[in-house]
Amino acid sequence: MRSPWRRIGAVLSATALLIGITACSSSSDDNDGLLIYNAQHESLTKEWIDAFTKATGIKVTYRQGGDTELGNQLIAEGASSRADVILTENSPAMAAVEKAGLFADVDQATIAQVPAQYRPATNKWTGVAARTTVFAYNKSKLTEDQLPKSIMDLEQPAWKGRWGAPPVKPDFQAIVAAMLELTGEPATSAWLTGMKTNAEIFQDNIATLRAINAGEVDGGVIYHYYWFRDQASTKEISGNTALHYFRNSDPGAFVSLSGGGVLKSSKKKEQAQQFLTFITSKAGQDVLATGTSFEYPVASDVPANPALVPLADLRAPDVNPSDLDAQKVTDLMTKAGLL
Repeated sequence: MRSPWRRIGAVLSATALLIGITACSSSSDDNDGLLIYNAQHESLTKEWIDAFTKATGIKVTYRQGGDTELGNQLIAEGASSRADVILTENSPAMAAVEKAGLFADVDQATIAQVPAQYRPATNKWTGVAARTTVFAYNKSKLTEDQLPKSIMDLEQPAWKGRWGAPPVKPDFQAIVAAMLELTGEPATSAWLTGMKTNAEIFQDNIATLRAINAGEVDGGVIYHYYWFRDQASTKEISGNTALHYFRNSDPGAFVSLSGGGVLKSSKKKEQAQQFLTFITSKAGQDVLATGTSFEYPVASDVPANPALVPLADLRAPDVNPSDLDAQKVTDLMTKAGLL
């Protein structure tokens, strides 16, 4: 399968551009108000928009899509884009847009609210939320002493047929991008080859968690908040499972930043910067702490939902999100037969 990441950073054909545009659903009239290209969860962004408009009176519209779709579309549109802001779930799409030279500098008011570890060193965009990589496992299949010490262990023959993941999703590809940055190409390539042999392939994080819960596999690599959301409701797809945190700066302890950036081509830069400042303010980050997203706040000293392991306790590896190379990841995953 050809990964959509291959199109990022490339000159898209007219056909590919049309696909990118039609894949994004417009939630309202793009000509009316500040326009956000939104690849974050729609419910979370709606909460941010409603709170921002209530506080400022500034109207906001958005176009919904995925990280890859909207990153591609912005790169294709270039300086002619009508978007003012982009929000993504993961960092690689932000890094691709940054490398295309499409971001304005983030205002100092926003930078002052976001610790350095939760934004790229360039300050061309900023983290607005975070999620951590976890190994979810079936409690009847694995005991704590049987859990992998490192995500890198999953390439070993002992794990054949016992774990799963969704390699076609940008979520998972962001984890591989961090692995590439932390361990280098040879180690990442070897791990992906082991994954091709060992792992069961699932459509997305939810399907992976469902299979773990049903005992189809012993465990799998997902992001934490899918588990916490289900635990807070019916426990239908997580009731038989628990989470394992790799910690120790392991690639499997990677914390992925959801990004926000203002487009250089925006005709409403002042309002766009205000929006970015607002969602990283206490009021904006409180939406994460008290809402149902179960994502981590990263700014304004807002603590996480009490159900979550504190970010500081995750002992995540240090990764500059602007260095995550989506194209290289696509190449390596394709070579390994995972895409």
